[in-house]
Amino acid sequence: MNFEEMVNQAKQLQTKMEKIREEAAQKTAEGTAGGGMVTVTVNGRNQVLSIQIDPEVVDKGEVEMLQDLVVAATNQALSRAQEIMEQEMSTLTGGLALPGVF
Repeated sequence: MNFEEMVNQAKQLQTKMEKIREEAAQKTAEGTAGGGMVTVTVNGRNQVLSIQIDPEVVDKGEVEMLQDLVVAATNQALSRAQEIMEQEMSTLTGGLALPGVF
């Protein structure tokens, strides 16, 4: 393979990676905590789209617990979103881990 072919393949790979990133960014992931009392939804860009809190959790004496549940649900949702991105990219790379892609 000559240098020009390698450059062309790299450009094609980059284009495919961008397309996969955009498609994955449209997907959502949810994380829950407290047995579903707190649900956080994020997208593939790791942006929080919504937070749903069961009204029974809202109690002045339980603010600290509620904060912990929101953090736990958010981290779970972000972890799931990362898994989605990795799965999407593995279809392109054939399971090969490319440093710096994520």
